[in-house]
Amino acid sequence: MKQLTQHIPPMSSAPAGFSIAHDLPAGFDAFYKPLHDAFTPRQQALAEQRKAVLAASLEGRRPGYLPASAANGEWTIALPAWCVDQRNQMTGPADDGELVVKMLNSGAPGVMIDLEDSMANQFDHTLRGIDNAVAAAYGELTYVDKKRGDAVVGIKESPVVLWTRVRGLHLSQAGVYPTPTSASLFDLALLAYKLDFAKLKHPLGIYIPKSEAAEEAFWWRDVLQAVAVAKGQPKDAIKCMALVEAHPFAYQIEEFAYNLREHLIGLNLGRWDYMASLIHFNLNDPAWVLPDRNTIPTDVPFFQALRERIPEVCHRHGMLAIGGMTALFPDRSNAELNERALTALERDKKNESTCLFDGAWTGHPDQNTIAVAQFPVPNQNFARKPGANATPDLRPSIDGVGEKTLAGTRAAIRTVIRYRHGYLSGRGASLLDGYMEDLATDRIYRLMIAQRTMHGMHTAAEITQLFDEELARLLEDPANTTDAAIFREARRQSEEMICAGYHDPI
Repeated sequence: MKQLTQHIPPMSSAPAGFSIAHDLPAGFDAFYKPLHDAFTPRQQALAEQRKAVLAASLEGRRPGYLPASAANGEWTIALPAWCVDQRNQMTGPADDGELVVKMLNSGAPGVMIDLEDSMANQFDHTLRGIDNAVAAAYGELTYVDKKRGDAVVGIKESPVVLWTRVRGLHLSQAGVYPTPTSASLFDLALLAYKLDFAKLKHPLGIYIPKSEAAEEAFWWRDVLQAVAVAKGQPKDAIKCMALVEAHPFAYQIEEFAYNLREHLIGLNLGRWDYMASLIHFNLNDPAWVLPDRNTIPTDVPFFQALRERIPEVCHRHGMLAIGGMTALFPDRSNAELNERALTALERDKKNESTCLFDGAWTGHPDQNTIAVAQFPVPNQNFARKPGANATPDLRPSIDGVGEKTLAGTRAAIRTVIRYRHGYLSGRGASLLDGYMEDLATDRIYRLMIAQRTMHGMHTAAEITQLFDEELARLLEDPANTTDAAIFREARRQSEEMICAGYHDPI
């Protein structure tokens, strides 16, 4: 495998000269150092275990279900009253204060502000996102509306539930101490340290991303409890939801939930990251070369199997099941696109509701009304389908699904260049051709290009030529002229990540 150059940093780093004692709130160093010493070594060990599971899968020992255990028994959680209605969770990057305010004012029952995939993994963005999360939790975040005479817009009083997605267990944060610290731990600890829990209208709610094994729940359990106790709170003061985004994790969600049952109130199908993971863990299998992304129906069997499993597991144990994001965004300035986007949204969310999900994710305030209308109020009341299979085949055949075309490969290459351009410009999510694309999309496309090269659909030389041609097309647009250098770097990084086998979500 090629080594990545220094131009693709493996982790976020604090700037040169940064001091945790002087550049973060007074006392945070003393609060954080014991947490770092206790949990970062465990985080790094778990990250190494993931590599072994991936290597085994690529050698033919694919992920599967765990042996029966107490996790599969008759246990339940008590769903808190403050979060019984999560029919729609509006989501977006935490560093965009204006968007956070708009999401909180959208009428959505829940809002998840994101420190991870929809935000550039850069230290200043992380700190700004955490500050916005604190201000949002207090109802104090505002923005200046330039379209309305510089009016200051604040958060309206509402029963909306606020969640914050911290960075995943696979990520480390450099520059805080001489050796890297866990990015998940850093985000959670700094957020909790800055918050006055007495001012919160409901318990602190965290979204856990990128889990890959049931064992990781013990790390999160111990971290959530240690942070709460360090803040002088009861050990179960912090609640969480967890995303199902990794193929091996899909087999272990019941065991994960059992291990984290003092804190966990639901699971969410992060379907775009899940698609990327499905490719990754089956990368060397010629039967799993996926077709062009936009020819894959949203009710493709590998999604529907998981849509059957998640609500069955969740409702059996008293938890919420939340569906995924619809990437096609409405556009009030384009009537045709707007109608297509909202029609697709209604169909997608109706499918999830029929599968007994309690709610879903959206990313645009105009999507809220349609989304919540597809789900019963306030939730599915833990309904279970007669004869539902809690252990379905999670790798059903993809024969006959979609199309594999040169145009699809070109579209993938064009998207990864444009996404990486946005990322290098400080944006973790970009609206491209009507779709809101974040790191999950970038990863799907990079993996699709890699598997098409691996299995002979294209040669490496052809991929290089396609990258050159798509970059040239982008630079023909006068609007991109001033950003030409960034586009060239985005093109270089994207192809290098593919060629080097660098498929992790970063």
